[in-house]
Amino acid sequence: MYIYNVTVNIDESAHEAWKKWMMETHIPDVLNTGLFLSNRFCKVLIDEESGTTYSIQYLVKDLETYQLYQEMYAPALQKEHTDKFAGKFVAFRTMLKVEAEILPKS
Repeated sequence: MYIYNVTVNIDESAHEAWKKWMMETHIPDVLNTGLFLSNRFCKVLIDEESGTTYSIQYLVKDLETYQLYQEMYAPALQKEHTDKFAGKFVAFRTMLKVEAEILPKS
């Protein structure tokens, strides 16, 4: 398993509109590609000089599926985000490989 992580710092002037759009439009659009297994929308708990930072995590089964997303869907979805919130955010993307998931004993 892999996690496609998008970290976004959003300006306070666009924060509420961005968060609503992410939850109601963008994340559902990404999930509706059928390529991701789940999503986590996480607020990064650090003191910021400006804006608020989020980690948006998508679980994907393999790198081939992630690559398919990058080729078929990512350019249009990222453009829509940039067009809507231009100048109001900074983002970077990382891929994480899940090496192990260790659960507590019950």
